[in-house]
Amino acid sequence: MTNENGAPLIEARDLTKYFGSVVALHGVSLSVRAGEVLCLLGDNGAGKSTLIKILSGVHPPDEGQILVDGEEVVLGSPRDALQRGIATVYQDLAMIPLLSISRNFFLGAEPVSGFGPFKTFDVRQADRVTRTALKQMGIDLRDTSQPVGTLSGGERQSVAIARAIHFGAKVVILDEPTSALGVKEAAVVLRFIATARDTGVGVILITHNINHAFPVGDRFTILDRGTSKGTFDKADLTPGQLLELMGGGAELEEIQHELEEIAGSRPDPPLPPTGYVSQHT
Repeated sequence: MTNENGAPLIEARDLTKYFGSVVALHGVSLSVRAGEVLCLLGDNGAGKSTLIKILSGVHPPDEGQILVDGEEVVLGSPRDALQRGIATVYQDLAMIPLLSISRNFFLGAEPVSGFGPFKTFDVRQADRVTRTALKQMGIDLRDTSQPVGTLSGGERQSVAIARAIHFGAKVVILDEPTSALGVKEAAVVLRFIATARDTGVGVILITHNINHAFPVGDRFTILDRGTSKGTFDKADLTPGQLLELMGGGAELEEIQHELEEIAGSRPDPPLPPTGYVSQHT
């Protein structure tokens, strides 16, 4: 999955996007190389969604360039992005809960058997390929014919990522994949992201959760109100410094001081009157 010229798999240079008079993005740059996880961090309204929609071909940028394997490209639609190996996994996963895992895995690209008007969905081949593809990515499912809705949230996320990689994605963009998951399910997804990186895929992980980003991230791009605060290597940061860069550290410290002041200003509870006997003794 590495490109021969050593260029990033995908690179954005000075992207700017307007929606009417609103500047959603201004001069944002980033790059992702094969075998790395770039975490795109920022609070709500920071511009994360706008940026990934530009990279996935949903919105064209008003200014700036997008390069794939070192060559400037114009992504006119999500299909253009897919053809260039850029796949986006949104929070809704684009899955149909009542269909089987293998049917969802091949949704839109179903293998068929038979001839002419007698062609039917090749269940055996779909189950076999799905089981093999998932196992290669560290997911061992014995029954791929079960409805995908019976899987946990973390497992469904992993299936969606494995599907994108199986169909040729060199860059996988993940939109808040752990936002609605519990601790154990989030851990499943984070392990899978690390496995995908180890196979040579470039991953862009969009999140506002530092506890999820820091364990798997190699580099971190911080967005704030549509502008970039820069990209930082993991070796140069601690989780606390990352929180400060996101703008949350100072606010949390201020809230903590306020709560301490409120607690200190409360009067002591009155003592019970002399001869008072608690009813609980």
